[in-house]
Amino acid sequence: MAASCVVLLALALSLLLLVAWKRWRWGRAARHVIVVVLGDVGRSPRMQYHALSLAKRGFSVTFLGFCTSKPHDELLQSDRIRIVSLTELQRLAVGPHILQYGVKVVFQAVHLLWKLMCRKPAAYIFLQNPPGLPAIAVCWFVGCLCGSKLVIDWHNYTYSIMGLVHGPGHPLVLLAKWYEKLCGRLSHLNLCVTNAMREDLAENWGIKAVTVYDKPASFFKETPLDLQHQLFMKLSRTYSAFRACSEPSDPGMERSAFTERDAQSGTVTCLPGRPALLVSSTSWTEDEDFSVLLAALESKGPLKEYYSRLICQKHFQHIQVCTPWLEAEDYPLLLGSADLGVCLHRSSSGLDLPMKVVDMFGCCLPVCAVNFQCLHELVKHEENGLVFEDSEELAAQLQMLFSKFPDPAGKLNQFCKNLRESEQLRWDESWKRTVLPLITDT
Repeated sequence: MAASCVVLLALALSLLLLVAWKRWRWGRAARHVIVVVLGDVGRSPRMQYHALSLAKRGFSVTFLGFCTSKPHDELLQSDRIRIVSLTELQRLAVGPHILQYGVKVVFQAVHLLWKLMCRKPAAYIFLQNPPGLPAIAVCWFVGCLCGSKLVIDWHNYTYSIMGLVHGPGHPLVLLAKWYEKLCGRLSHLNLCVTNAMREDLAENWGIKAVTVYDKPASFFKETPLDLQHQLFMKLSRTYSAFRACSEPSDPGMERSAFTERDAQSGTVTCLPGRPALLVSSTSWTEDEDFSVLLAALESKGPLKEYYSRLICQKHFQHIQVCTPWLEAEDYPLLLGSADLGVCLHRSSSGLDLPMKVVDMFGCCLPVCAVNFQCLHELVKHEENGLVFEDSEELAAQLQMLFSKFPDPAGKLNQFCKNLRESEQLRWDESWKRTVLPLITDT
């Protein structure tokens, strides 16, 4: 038995070395880049933007990740981008948790290694972190064999997110921190999302990184009224919150909860006395506490099921809560149609910024955001939104912003005006200035 295992291992290593040797002989493909996410491609907007920017600059891109939800159409329509699906191993139903996690990590390491070695050689491997275990080590190893340079895009720390579930002192969390700190230094280039993270990487990890702020893509913008109406009517077929409270007296009028359209002229107008539309984007993870928003609303008047049950327990009189799962193309349209965004993201490390706020600002949508360490790098209190500490302060802010809604002279309109006048830099232009020189000069 032992002898057969040794033979199988030797054969596997021989095959791996043979494939690596062939890749090495072919040489590095100077205009090919591999983008890796050990997560859902459709829910990894920043890595999608990297892929699109690379494709626009003439690179061919292979995008490896889980294909759970649909990415942006622009990514799917690009003839320079190929998406390769990774298999997601579900947690085992038996055995201790540490064994389940170990099996998953080993499977992901072998599977990712095989997928990478089966691809044509790449000049760069762009890797999203987190999750970095085991992806950093695998991508570095493949880079050594095939001559690819590893670029780690630090969105946060893997160990800090694991700490939300297991606690900061858990052996798995401590192991992940050691691994991340060790393997993170193996990359050729490091990008990060805030200056605070750049400083932390330099001081505590010995890693030199370049700050590449999240910027909204070009499709995040204010939504014209006719498109708002189309979106509201589409959503009203599934979600009652978007349906009109009463049918129009004129049969030639089409009405949603917020807009109405004259079928004869095609003119769309805002419904008189319409409700305000408040949007809070979420991935239903541990770093967002939606009870803060629910408590604030009550004082006014992978956790989705938990909060859905909590919503059902609330007795709102003038508020409707809707938890839709939007298509990628509908999400920017909804942000561009809303009156206020609320961000409940509390960074597990205190060093990353919520991309949802970046998208909201791209749509000129003001934000109320819960405070944490480096939020000031994005949200300017009393300029493009408001910052709060708890549900009581959020409730006071919502009361102040919506008490006379819609108020042309109110703070909401002033925040919108400030965002319009700020002339925000878009992702692709920012990427061209910050990232492109780093990969063309090396």
